[in-house]
Amino acid sequence: MDALEQKILAAFDALGARSLADMGDPAIVNGAVSHLVDRGWLRPAEAPGTYARTEDGRLQLAAPRDVTFYSRPSCHLCEEAKAQIAPLLKEFNARLTEINIDEDPDLRARYDCDVPVIFLGARKAAKHRVDPAQFRRQLRDAGA
Repeated sequence: MDALEQKILAAFDALGARSLADMGDPAIVNGAVSHLVDRGWLRPAEAPGTYARTEDGRLQLAAPRDVTFYSRPSCHLCEEAKAQIAPLLKEFNARLTEINIDEDPDLRARYDCDVPVIFLGARKAAKHRVDPAQFRRQLRDAGA
């Protein structure tokens, strides 16, 4: 991902769709947006000329020790996994973002029978169950 694409994705840290008119030369910005849409990191929003960042786009900006935990309420495997990784998150000063897949139709379709799914940065680290020793190694290696 080049610097302009990263700048465009980062502009979506605030919730909601936005126009990209203020990002620079429209021809260059439109080319970058086209690439981001093709990769599935942005999607056109309802209003013409506006876009919204996808969850895959958010993951592309995640730092190596940013942990994304896809789960759903009342999931016993999710609660078990969360309890297993909690001390490791503290040990490595990792940041946790928990996402309820039932609040996003795309994520529910993708992960419906697979929760919990845990990403470390932009890479999938675990699914269903967590091996704490392996997760510790993954966190350690992410900081190297």
